[in-house]
Amino acid sequence: MLSLEEAHSQLLAMAPRLPSQHYPLSRCIGHYLAEPVVAKRTQPAADLSAMDGYALHSATQPGPWRVIGESAAGRPFNNAVGPGEAVRIFTGAHVPDGCDTVLIQEDATRDGDILSLHGSETLRPSAHIRRAGGDFNKGSTLLESGIKLTPGAVAVAAMAGYGILSVGGRPKVSILASGDELRAPGEACDDAHIPSSNSPMLAAMLSALPCDIEDCGIVEDQMDSLETAIRNCLHTDIIVTTGGASVGDHDLVEPVLRRLGAQIDFWKVAIRPGKPLIVGRIGKTIIVGLPGNPSSAYVTATLFLLPLVRHLAGCADPLPRYINGTLAQATAAGGKRVEFYRAFEENGLISIFSRQDSGMLTPLSKANALLVNPVDAPARNAGEPAQFLRID
Repeated sequence: MLSLEEAHSQLLAMAPRLPSQHYPLSRCIGHYLAEPVVAKRTQPAADLSAMDGYALHSATQPGPWRVIGESAAGRPFNNAVGPGEAVRIFTGAHVPDGCDTVLIQEDATRDGDILSLHGSETLRPSAHIRRAGGDFNKGSTLLESGIKLTPGAVAVAAMAGYGILSVGGRPKVSILASGDELRAPGEACDDAHIPSSNSPMLAAMLSALPCDIEDCGIVEDQMDSLETAIRNCLHTDIIVTTGGASVGDHDLVEPVLRRLGAQIDFWKVAIRPGKPLIVGRIGKTIIVGLPGNPSSAYVTATLFLLPLVRHLAGCADPLPRYINGTLAQATAAGGKRVEFYRAFEENGLISIFSRQDSGMLTPLSKANALLVNPVDAPARNAGEPAQFLRID
């Protein structure tokens, strides 16, 4: 049985990142940047006014000044401004040569072309001016490769001179639920059957990532049926199965994979919940066999499926990030597997739900964190430090 760290290492070594693609900025949100964004221009390219008012030289205060023109965004005043002169200026407009400050209009009095300062404000050099290069300079690296592109990152790329970006590929993910007891969501169930919750849950988890999702439905617990279903999904980059990953008589994922000639990279990881996890390959397709219990499927998808998709899509740091927090109540000593408790975190304080059975969905629906209880960790009291994964 692999440790969590060993399993993560093997997972990321299974396949290289997918080839990059070029998208217009409007399609880049949520993708991972494949090449650094290096500024093609300086921003601002010139000194700009941060306020509406009048551009002049601070050494000529307290005035008065003669207004000799106007500078607006996109329509600069192109002549030099001399002593005793001022230019009407608007937010975002170029500051004319000869000016080093902006007298905001609230502090100005104008009578025709004659401008006066009222009030006690002293005009300071550079006041209300956005200096050239104050945001970034041409040649500066603004975004590193491997980051997830946010609206702010897309905006800075546009301002840096880009209309198209190189981003990571979009993995194709097939989701396949196995189990004779399963019925499609919304379909009537008798006492012997349950709705299939794992597939919509996994699709929802994957929806925040740059990937294409195909729900391949439910397959019965029969070797031939499962083999056919997996064969039909081999056109995708990842096949995710739920259920049938353990060692019972009706757990068929592992024997079917071997019958298909799959290379099993690892099976069983020292975590709770979710030990019966299978990860292997058939050709270039990666198979991730998750447990059938919903909370086990959620935890293993958080720890393995989502990092794998992020890795293939070009993320520089695809593994889950542990966050430091404080326990709201005592926890038991750790065992021989890393435990992940469904929990609620607020302002760094972590409360564990009393019910942790892996088949229960109510605690999962209310959780926004997974508390980590390491292998052989000592029992801890409320107020002691702990780590968690944010899952909201």
